[in-house]
Amino acid sequence: MVRIPACHAGGREFESRPPRHFLISYTINSYSRTLVHFAIIFSIINSKKLASIKNFTLFSILLLFSYNSLMKKLAIIGAGAASLVGAIFAARRGISVEIFEQNDKIGKKILVSGNGRCNITNTSITNEDFYSLNSHFVNNTLNDFSYKQFKEFALSIGLLLDEKEDGRVYPLSNEAKSFVLALESEALRLGITIYTSTPILHVKKSDNSFILKSEEKSFKSDYLLIATGSLAAEHLGANDSGMKIAQSFKHSIVKPYPALVGLHLSSHFHQRLSGLKVDALLSLHVDNTYIKTIEGDLLFTKYGVSGFGVLDISTEASFALLKRKKVALHVNFLPRFSHEKLTSTLFDLKKSIPEATVLQLLNALISIKLAKALLKALHVEEEKAVSTLSKKDIIALSGAINKTILHVNETHGFKHAEVSGGGINSDEINPKTMESKRVKNLYFAGEVIDVVGKRGGYNFHFAYASAYSVAQSISK
Repeated sequence: MVRIPACHAGGREFESRPPRHFLISYTINSYSRTLVHFAIIFSIINSKKLASIKNFTLFSILLLFSYNSLMKKLAIIGAGAASLVGAIFAARRGISVEIFEQNDKIGKKILVSGNGRCNITNTSITNEDFYSLNSHFVNNTLNDFSYKQFKEFALSIGLLLDEKEDGRVYPLSNEAKSFVLALESEALRLGITIYTSTPILHVKKSDNSFILKSEEKSFKSDYLLIATGSLAAEHLGANDSGMKIAQSFKHSIVKPYPALVGLHLSSHFHQRLSGLKVDALLSLHVDNTYIKTIEGDLLFTKYGVSGFGVLDISTEASFALLKRKKVALHVNFLPRFSHEKLTSTLFDLKKSIPEATVLQLLNALISIKLAKALLKALHVEEEKAVSTLSKKDIIALSGAINKTILHVNETHGFKHAEVSGGGINSDEINPKTMESKRVKNLYFAGEVIDVVGKRGGYNFHFAYASAYSVAQSISK
């Protein structure tokens, strides 16, 4: 067993898994204490039957161990946001929890999220912020675990939050590691056992128990939670192991696809603009049908386009590409101007600076780099005099600024995606409990399920909410 990194509490250093007597004391919840109190009262009343203090002590210890042997045991595969939050909620309800993580550290994806800042949730969350083939799947779990409840949970583990005006929420420290440390410390306090560098190679169900096999040994548990994440960010250890385990239990998989990811273009237009960032209005069209519009920044790259605006529209684009549909972005480089106003402005400039070049004309409205690229696409000479532009030329220039069509042929892949869509078919999961409809006591949480949220902390929140549903269900 590999222990998780040492934690510091009150200036003292503890190993991640404390001695057995600490584990016992941490897992004695209010129910077990009630049993112990009952045992004390029972012993006093029946003191004649207990010959000595020694017998009384032995009786109490036996009672404690009897209780521990009756505790529900939960195994969790993965040590990300869903796993850690779910483990804490379960342990607080008197459930014995073991976590199995293939990486040498816990919470790796949390640590790199938001360039190390971690946008951990959002103050405004609705089912409209998520995408799944089962559009109603998230309703129950979001209703059961709101932002207010997450805020209370954060405070309970010693994490303070910074709420931004746009609804995004970060650790007040502005560091993702504050969140991971708070989760780790609470897990330690509760006696949760975490095995790092321990990939689970095989899972089977025998009678009413799950048998998990690693390279070195086997583990037995009453309940199993698969929270292994998705294929996104493979450099952090992302893989489809959780989906394969689900398939071994007869679950079907919605084919995964990258989400919140850059898009590749089929033309060479972007190559002339690599490194340029502009505020733009982006409209997604699939098979020549309008889908949605997003306003945000557009970053041109060597492979195509990225930026927050592109990430916000990429999930639907990626899913359409998965279905082999034609995907195009209609880009308005100057959304503050209507086509009519822009055309009128160009005519006014023609009158004001007739001796100027057409490049100078466009540079009055957009960056010179973008102006050069648009003129090349229109086959118009940069040095052409403004005075020689016809009405048709002016309208063409206006049209290029207001609607340049970029054809998308693929995404930038799972390696560069923040999250992914697809996963375990949500139709086969109870939306109230996250329990498998096919196998009793098998649960799922987080990104391994066919649910993907918008950019802005939504995917993290679904991880917490779904894990909370699991803990609630198991503890009943």
